[in-house]
Amino acid sequence: MPAYLIYDVEIHDPAPYAKFMERVKPLVEEMGGTYLARGGAHEVLEGDWNPTRIVLFQFPDMDSARALFNSDAYAPLKELRQSCSTGHVVIVEGV
Repeated sequence: MPAYLIYDVEIHDPAPYAKFMERVKPLVEEMGGTYLARGGAHEVLEGDWNPTRIVLFQFPDMDSARALFNSDAYAPLKELRQSCSTGHVVIVEGV
């Protein structure tokens, strides 16, 4: 069953975040992920959630998404991302 990894990210320092984006894309793809949305226009239709930048990935399953997020290869990239941005990350199982 597919799984979706969703980031709601607020970028505080664009230069290092650009380096993060450059480096993370090949790793995401290597681990079976596909970008479905990467910072495109969005609109809140209900509620008080005010996302800044939405990034949406599809993975083959929950384990694959977790494997990326918890991998040794992603650890330094996660540190880089957290040094220049803040946000929320969630995995949701598809149907």
